[in-house]
Amino acid sequence: MCTTGSGEVPSFAVDYAAVFRAFPGPALLLTPGLVMVDANQAFLDTCGHSREELVGYSVFDVFPQDPQDPMAPGNRLRASVQRVLATREPDTMALCRYDLRVPGRRPGHSEERYWSSVTAPVPGPDGQVLLIISQVKDVTGLVRARVALHNGETLSGEETVTAALLARSRELQELNESLRRAHERESEIAMSLQRAMLPDTARERSNVAVRYRPATSALHVCGDWYDFLELGPGWLAVAVGDVVGHGLTAAGIMGQLRSALSTAMHATGQPARALKALAHYAVTVEGALATTAVQTVIDETTHTITYSRAGHPPPLLLDADRHTVKVLDQAADPPLGALAPEVARTQSTLSYQPGAALVLYTDGLIERRDQDIDTGLARLIQNLTRHGHLGPEPLADALLTDLPPHKDGLDDDIALVIVQL
Repeated sequence: MCTTGSGEVPSFAVDYAAVFRAFPGPALLLTPGLVMVDANQAFLDTCGHSREELVGYSVFDVFPQDPQDPMAPGNRLRASVQRVLATREPDTMALCRYDLRVPGRRPGHSEERYWSSVTAPVPGPDGQVLLIISQVKDVTGLVRARVALHNGETLSGEETVTAALLARSRELQELNESLRRAHERESEIAMSLQRAMLPDTARERSNVAVRYRPATSALHVCGDWYDFLELGPGWLAVAVGDVVGHGLTAAGIMGQLRSALSTAMHATGQPARALKALAHYAVTVEGALATTAVQTVIDETTHTITYSRAGHPPPLLLDADRHTVKVLDQAADPPLGALAPEVARTQSTLSYQPGAALVLYTDGLIERRDQDIDTGLARLIQNLTRHGHLGPEPLADALLTDLPPHKDGLDDDIALVIVQL
């Protein structure tokens, strides 16, 4: 091994064929004409075929189906490959069913299976798409949970939440498709996403202000989101989250997670349980595992705030005196995917006096490349006390005006929610 400024790197050439075959997720390598070139061991174990039974054959030869059925998995795969060739971007396929034969069972016997798939381009030396890699995930267990729910079978609390999340899959797939079609209209996408992230209930409430600003150095769509839900009379849920990265991929992940967390909150009513359900769901969404989020529930009857954090900056409470700021840092867990599934997430509850203001935000508001994040947090608290006499709308404008970006522009996107309590 040799050492460079960025750490240790191998002194030998990496065998990427060996890397592909050792990859733990099922993956298949295809030509643009759907001829199978290679499959890793996880794919072979999943489909029950040997490599010799796949390599050199068309997908339709090995996995027979009705070529006239446009909804058949093979035809969906063909359409996905065509989109990848046209856009040179990864493509997420809609959930589909394809049953597999069961080794050791009688001939012709197969088992009902459901799959979630992503196809991505592999460019050649000239930049043209030479091959297509298809990664598949078996989601049969999730589908069966949903079916059991509709058949009236008794499910556990987590199974109920999981089934509800899965029921939103078609809506989320349509959102991703809409984002893909709008790839050439960056400004319009940003405006559409901003409108989509501002729920109607927030627009109708004079005590709520919401802002979203994209980074100046990236494609003007991002992974920051916010949400505002009325769970019942005097019972409000407010959330903010941040997906790593920029561009349409991050925006697609953001849309899925935002909808999933909303569903989980409606199902559980508890911030910690909702974030735990979201973490389970994030495992099935590629690129979602480093996401941070904070979920709060405001009870206007008891004058309390209950909150839970998944790696996200702490909410701030501007007290009714408008001069004192409390940092809500008692419940602090790692980001999605960084906590073992069986470990419960934490939540905390505190009281507030009418006239206080709750402030939620993403790290783009306080983080700068040339400064410690604690410096940014202290600057935000200072500005909150300076402008504490303002209502939600002018206060949001003042914070965004007084918290200067990096000299080269905004380092990161900013989502900001202010709720007058």
